[in-house]
Amino acid sequence: MTEARLRTFVALADTGSVRAAARRLYVTESAVSAAVAALTRDLGVPLVRREGRGLALTAAGTVYAGYARQVLGLMEEGRAAARGAADPGRGPLRLAAVTTAADQILPELLASFRARWPDVELTLEVGPRRQVWSSLAAHEADLVLAGRPPGEAAATVLARRPNELVVVGAPGLADGFALAGTPWVMREPGSGTRASADAYLAERDVSPPRLVLGSNGAVIAGAAAGLGVALVSRDAVGAELDAGRLVVVDAPGMPLDRPWHAVAGTAPTATTLLFVRHLLDAPGWSAADARAGSTATPTAGRG
Repeated sequence: MTEARLRTFVALADTGSVRAAARRLYVTESAVSAAVAALTRDLGVPLVRREGRGLALTAAGTVYAGYARQVLGLMEEGRAAARGAADPGRGPLRLAAVTTAADQILPELLASFRARWPDVELTLEVGPRRQVWSSLAAHEADLVLAGRPPGEAAATVLARRPNELVVVGAPGLADGFALAGTPWVMREPGSGTRASADAYLAERDVSPPRLVLGSNGAVIAGAAAGLGVALVSRDAVGAELDAGRLVVVDAPGMPLDRPWHAVAGTAPTATTLLFVRHLLDAPGWSAADARAGSTATPTAGRG
């Protein structure tokens, strides 16, 4: 049950075909088939089954894929921890961020961090809320920038930054805003902002027309074009508000306080803490006290 076999099986689980897994891993299709067959023999249960022209995981395969991701993530985390302990300024750092944080908060932070610590190996995963928290749970990310972590997460909240959610719309649409009747443009299900918008409307027992758009940028552009109002982070629409393309709508109960959180696993690496120390020097960020499963502090890992 080698690391290579686990990586091959996860690639097959992700892609759904031997050919696609082989392309991802730059190996032959026969090597993929042999690795999955060897895992099947080791476990004594079938992991995949034929489905049309591809493959699908069996119930056992689905369960095992989750554990395989965690094992591989822990191995990467262990490598990162060892390299970071030896020299935090040369260790790897796997960041994951929701779209708004990646668009509005991270670019300047990453640029200044890179200028100060050029030898840190940075990677960034951008996705919806569910995806980034899943990456942290599977040990595939060292630090997540998003909203509040799920209650069941084994995580360490290291820093917070204020974040206001406001309802915005084109000036003409905002003038005639009606909570129950004005259309709303929204992110896709799984987005934290979408969850906040759905909860806000449900609490007020209204169901206005909804138009779902596939990205934060599309939602902002749609609102500016007059397609509807939108619930967005104020950080994300500063330029549009300054230019008058959007205005803040006087909606009841607004703004909503949804602070950004910088969240690591239960044992943050030294390089992760190095980044958090840098983050705490940026405007608006403050060290956090609330934790789940760890008492680590961002004062460790000085480079």
